[in-house]
Amino acid sequence: MTLTYDPEKRRIVKVGIIGCGEIAQVAHIATLGFLSDYFLVTYLCDVSQQALDHCARKVAGHTPKLSTNAEELCASPEVDAVLVCNATAFHPTHAILALRNNKHVLVEKPLALCYRDMEALEAAEKQSEASLFVGYMRRYAPAFLQAITEIGDRSQIQYARVRDIIGPNSFFVNQSGTFPKKFSDFRKEDLEELAAKDRDIAEEALLRDFGVPVNDETQKMLAILGGLGSHDLSAMREVLGMPRCVKGASLQWPIWSALFQYDGFPVIYESGINSVPIFDAHIEIYTADKIVRVNYDTPYVKGLPITITIREKTEGPSGETQYQERCVRVTYEDPYTIEFKEWYNCIVSGKKPKTTIADVREDLDIFKMLMQSAFGK
Repeated sequence: MTLTYDPEKRRIVKVGIIGCGEIAQVAHIATLGFLSDYFLVTYLCDVSQQALDHCARKVAGHTPKLSTNAEELCASPEVDAVLVCNATAFHPTHAILALRNNKHVLVEKPLALCYRDMEALEAAEKQSEASLFVGYMRRYAPAFLQAITEIGDRSQIQYARVRDIIGPNSFFVNQSGTFPKKFSDFRKEDLEELAAKDRDIAEEALLRDFGVPVNDETQKMLAILGGLGSHDLSAMREVLGMPRCVKGASLQWPIWSALFQYDGFPVIYESGINSVPIFDAHIEIYTADKIVRVNYDTPYVKGLPITITIREKTEGPSGETQYQERCVRVTYEDPYTIEFKEWYNCIVSGKKPKTTIADVREDLDIFKMLMQSAFGK
């Protein structure tokens, strides 16, 4: 992605990171370090002091300040922008805290799992001088954007498949060369606060928003839709728009599926986790004359390209019908890097991101469709 800013005059954005778990260790701290002409990590926050100490050593060329208090980080003049990548239950709370301190904020997905929290985020952003950017990095990949151009007019679509069945994340993480560590030095009151927030959000989303029972099965599916599922469903929305309805859904661990009905065509969604160590993720769109497929690989191994496969009917030199297959690798630049560059553009130029609160609220609408189809009375 080409930026329009002169490197010699470029503003360095000081970033505070809330959450020093796996994604911060494997991807975010390193990526921000590689983008040292754009960002400087100045502050880290986590409830684990051991995680803070470990991640501080991962920040290249600079010693960040450390805190177990998110409010301290958000209020600091050493922070221009906040990256929220801690436990999902705290995403709305800490994003709102950043916005109230007029700090631009990038929130890892899922932004929120209930409409109440979405509305609170919208109100906070409206009153803030800063903006909120949601971390759906697959949607910023150049291959994904080029695939949308290849598809062209949606009225030509006949069928689509959204698939994301992957091996255990630990397999890819352990081979990423980043050596992440897990810690357990959590205070009892922090664990109790997290558990209480998780319960509150589950009841708000499942019972009040979706009208389905609150039990172990529905809570697990809500969490996994917000995690793995939101990547695919968010990308599906950008390519195809919102589905009209869910014709049927089988939401069960470890692999689940659903049939969405669009105006004029169906979409199969299938996702899950098994023990086969591959990353089988793609979106494939069929038209009468062309099949376009976006192929995703694990983002935890830097530099694995997202590619497009295009299969189509073409015309030969004598007018005869031919078959052509193309594989397009747009770039080796990884989606997290491209996403952070786009976030930088939004911060320094005031550009509005496409992954806004209003945009990702539609993910909740799809979660509601799925949960009511699978678990509704």
